[in-house]
Amino acid sequence: MAEATTRPGRTRAGPALLAAAVILVAFNLRPAITSVGPVLDQARSTFGATAGWVGLLTTVPVLCLAAAGAVAPRVARWLGLRGAITAALCAITAGLVLRILGGPSLMIAATVVATSGVAVAGVLVPVVVRAGFPARVGLVTGLYTAALQAGATLGFAFTPLLADRFDGWRPALASWAAIGAVALAGWLAWGRPGVSSAGPAPAGHGSVFASPLAWIVTAFFGLQAFVAFSVMNWLPLALMDRGVSRTDAGLLLGLLSIVALPVSLLVPPLAGRGRGQSGWILTLSACGAAGLLGLLLVPTTGPWQVLPWVLLLGLGMSVFSLALTVIALRASSAARTAGLSGMAQGIGYLIAGTGPFLVGLLHESTGGWSVPFAVLLAAVLAQAVTGALAGRPRTI
Repeated sequence: MAEATTRPGRTRAGPALLAAAVILVAFNLRPAITSVGPVLDQARSTFGATAGWVGLLTTVPVLCLAAAGAVAPRVARWLGLRGAITAALCAITAGLVLRILGGPSLMIAATVVATSGVAVAGVLVPVVVRAGFPARVGLVTGLYTAALQAGATLGFAFTPLLADRFDGWRPALASWAAIGAVALAGWLAWGRPGVSSAGPAPAGHGSVFASPLAWIVTAFFGLQAFVAFSVMNWLPLALMDRGVSRTDAGLLLGLLSIVALPVSLLVPPLAGRGRGQSGWILTLSACGAAGLLGLLLVPTTGPWQVLPWVLLLGLGMSVFSLALTVIALRASSAARTAGLSGMAQGIGYLIAGTGPFLVGLLHESTGGWSVPFAVLLAAVLAQAVTGALAGRPRTI
């Protein structure tokens, strides 16, 4: 099967519409996950579900994100790149509808469907960026990442409002399917990524698993995701244990997410223009380390005392945009991008999935947050080292 090659003529409406399609897809890759948390207690009460059901529902997305590393490139070779992302968007939209139509078992099954679509699209969009925008990888990756993070933020911010507006958690969750349908329509209309319809073939010259650089990129992706998943899950409770109210802790978590948006828009295009991205990665990692040090060492008496450290931590977590940029820039072709994206995200999300569990275990065993935050600080330092190596101008 021939490797994906650029075909500018296939993009009828031009690169701008393809970029718009990528942004629409990106916006739908997190609400399926983040919209559940704010109404999870209501869903559990409706079903009379156990804590085990809650644990399974919240673990499924991470497992799907990890499994996609092996599945997504094969789906792209089977359906073609455009067809694979179309199928992923169909799965997201269908899953979001199905999960509110039945009982607890159907909700789990539909969550698997929806988050499998999220995972497959998440692996393949960097391939679209690499193939469709070879000279603007940083710019389009920045737009893609900002849209993804905006979708995540709106998912947990607006779902409670939708639940109040529509008088229930079921219509609130189902509302996100409408956005998925819009993305599907936009992708079908504009998503002609200028690559062969057969999709990327298996990368030649050996598997990416044999490349030391691929393992460095994977470690970098996994470590930054380890920190992000841990912070998003445990920071509100850590702040509340230090005297911050529940409302203020929620607002601080929202600010942490929002501060990453402008960074995601501005930094990848700037980083993509240079020969390497190591300096940018080290700078953002230093911000994250400073934020964790402040939370670890500075006494907390209220939200204003922790605000600077939370903002620095948010800047540090925006290194996610550079993790995606590096995946596209370190691969020498669309086929290599598919292999590297699958490897980095598949193994990386497995690493990430251990973060919330480990942080929770350390908090329970020590009765405090000093040890968990110290472990996260060590992970940020390891992220800085692997990120600096991943950002050097080489390709697989």
